[in-house]
Amino acid sequence: MKKRYKNLEKEYKVRFKEGLSIIASMIKEKSKNAKPKHKYQIPVNFLTKTDLENMEDYSVVRFGHSTLLYKIENEFILTDPVFSNRASPFSFMGPKRFHDNPIEIDELPFIKSVIISHDHYDHLDKKSIKKLKNKVETFYTTLEVGQHLMKFGVLRRNIVELDWWDSKKKDSIEFICTPAQHFSGRTLLDRDRTLWSSWVIKAPKGKFYFGADGGYFEGFKEIAFNHGPFDMSFLEVGAYNRKWRDIHMLPEDSIQAHKDLNAKVLFPIHNGTFDLSLHAWDEPFERISALAKKNNIDIRFPIMGEVISLLDYTPTKNWWR
Repeated sequence: MKKRYKNLEKEYKVRFKEGLSIIASMIKEKSKNAKPKHKYQIPVNFLTKTDLENMEDYSVVRFGHSTLLYKIENEFILTDPVFSNRASPFSFMGPKRFHDNPIEIDELPFIKSVIISHDHYDHLDKKSIKKLKNKVETFYTTLEVGQHLMKFGVLRRNIVELDWWDSKKKDSIEFICTPAQHFSGRTLLDRDRTLWSSWVIKAPKGKFYFGADGGYFEGFKEIAFNHGPFDMSFLEVGAYNRKWRDIHMLPEDSIQAHKDLNAKVLFPIHNGTFDLSLHAWDEPFERISALAKKNNIDIRFPIMGEVISLLDYTPTKNWWR
């Protein structure tokens, strides 16, 4: 019997009655604006391979949801690549993408490193991995997720699996697997059989925290103590609800996490691409924007496909309005 992984603070269990309550909420409490009326409500800056190759060093571009492309030390690092039309095991049902991809996988340049935070469908996409596998040098992921990657065609020698607090240095960049308050599983039968995580990227000119997915926990303070402060935090702000707050932060939680991490700039992710909760599609942007202003936090809202600096001030607009 394979082991089940556990959170450091709160074990996430959905009992039968709670499950029914969540299903009822999805039916009765769903916002009428859960999805944009049309995809053009979400502006996209379309990119070419040349555009990416010409990105300045220490910059980042968001393709959607939690899929980010960093250029650090003139090497490309891609996180949780999901380019499919749906975040689902099925092509005909499940959360559908709100907007076009700024660029397709075939057009991407060679990727030095891919980070996979956990095995949920909105973070680990089989079709995307199968298309990416021949243009990536190394996949960095958590314990047991490598089994999925190998099933998708990735060679074992190209996979690095890490436990919480383990790290791997490649040239001048260090990848550190850090804890998260979440869970895993791709079916009803494999719950918590693989590990979930957040990630720290340490480079000569800066340190960056990729939070991926999860609820608020005291672990943010320990991550900052061990590896902070950070130049930019990429934190989940979306797909939240009080009923599943243990595994998805509310915007107020994300603000506290950013403070705990001792990060200079907040970059909200996990929003604007898929309908995964009850709130309006643009609510996460409004709430985190107001909270950042109230707390005097420097925050960035680039449109999908817009390149911004990881270290220097790049102004962005409240594009969702």
